Amino acid sequence: MALHIKPIIKVLGLVSAIVALMMLIPAGVSVYYRETSEALAFTYVAVPVMILGFAAFKMTPAIKDHDIRMKEGFFIVGAAWIVLSVVGALPFMISGDIPRLGDAFFEVASGFSTTGSTILTDIEALAKGMAFWRSFTHWLGGMGILVLTIAIMPMLGIGGQRIMRAETTGPTMDKISFTINDSAKNLYIVYFALTVIEVVLLCLGGMNLYDSLVHSFGTMGTGGFSNYADSVGHFESGYLQMVIAVFMMLAGINFSLHYSAVKGNIRQVLKDSELRAYLAILAGSTAFIMAMLLIYKCVGDPWTAFKQSFFQVNSITTTTGYGTADFDLWPLPCRILLVALMLVGGCAGSTGGGVKVIRVIILFKIIGREIKKKLHPNAVMPIKVGGKVVAENTISAVSGFLFLYFMIIAASVFIVSFEAPDFTTAFTTVVAVISNIGPGLAAVGPTLNYAFYSQGIKIFLGLLMIAGRVEIFTVFLLFTPSYWNKNK
Repeated sequence: MALHIKPIIKVLGLVSAIVALMMLIPAGVSVYYRETSEALAFTYVAVPVMILGFAAFKMTPAIKDHDIRMKEGFFIVGAAWIVLSVVGALPFMISGDIPRLGDAFFEVASGFSTTGSTILTDIEALAKGMAFWRSFTHWLGGMGILVLTIAIMPMLGIGGQRIMRAETTGPTMDKISFTINDSAKNLYIVYFALTVIEVVLLCLGGMNLYDSLVHSFGTMGTGGFSNYADSVGHFESGYLQMVIAVFMMLAGINFSLHYSAVKGNIRQVLKDSELRAYLAILAGSTAFIMAMLLIYKCVGDPWTAFKQSFFQVNSITTTTGYGTADFDLWPLPCRILLVALMLVGGCAGSTGGGVKVIRVIILFKIIGREIKKKLHPNAVMPIKVGGKVVAENTISAVSGFLFLYFMIIAASVFIVSFEAPDFTTAFTTVVAVISNIGPGLAAVGPTLNYAFYSQGIKIFLGLLMIAGRVEIFTVFLLFTPSYWNKNK
């Protein structure tokens, strides 16, 4: 069946208008810091986009929930992130802070997708308002601007269940309230509350309000944009680094578990298999890297080794990408482990990227079942996670996702290799962007950037970031003939 155009125009118009409205916040920051050209750039984009977006929303006839099928849901999600990245890039181009389209698209796609990769060679020269917007896109994209849209859809007479399903990361989505719209609202309440708490704690540690907001946006969105060249390492404070590390860890947890904890269901939260595996990965990786740093004498004392290992393990596993040390100089086993953590990522339902911990759990259980079947070929062996049987269609979906994920990585590494100086750079470039990490290794290491790539490759990498953010099946589906078959 053909796509229903009305809901696509209506939702995309609403999403665009909301993001344009959000631009007025960094415009106010620019006014406060007397950055006239930047304030005007935000205004020149925000006002017409709000007018056009709300006009598209109001002038499109009313729609019902059944008008938004899964087919429209996938299209809206895929198209929205591209539209948002283009719209979000316009202030950078108009102000002249990032004048080229490929560069601006890369930077904003990196922001909304919560990747944190950058093409900026002098971050601290960026205007205050633009640096604020750059990090604010992390916060907007972290929970998903479409989830925010769904939270207000009931007031507008629109249901958003199928968009929520297409937008939410991970193989499953726990329902934390009776309706999908209430779930979106509850998730944002938790998200907002954690952000406010982190801002307060950072301010109490001596960080000014502006820096606290910028780094809280990057932490809770697991994005990693900082307004300093040496990232969080700029703040030579163990307290500030530990606060950010802990909140990165929290942002990598399924937000439905946060909500359950707030409701008092602590025992249910602690029984969650994915959470247990996630915490075990963090603890084991931190201990290993800490030991390696001490053995190889990379640091002089256990406390420094713990701070650096705990911070970077949380930063990489949650795909935030903040840095307090140049881990590209760490021993090879540490770097290999960090690349593995890049691929794993955070929990399903979190703001983190990667393939998600739950998929890794299921993958190992699939491997274990196949080994046992060699000994007992006729045995029926259901896969269980947390004591519950995983449906075979979920197992098939996880297997298909992982196969497609690594096939796209392989093809993308080949494309990037035409411009990357070496294999390590090419491979970690692709892993870093599709897993929404930010920094890679070698020429795209934590102290370097992606500026040397051509405009075309930067646009390609920006699309990879979006694909990684909204789950690759959502984007890949749009390029299949069956999706556009009017008879299906």
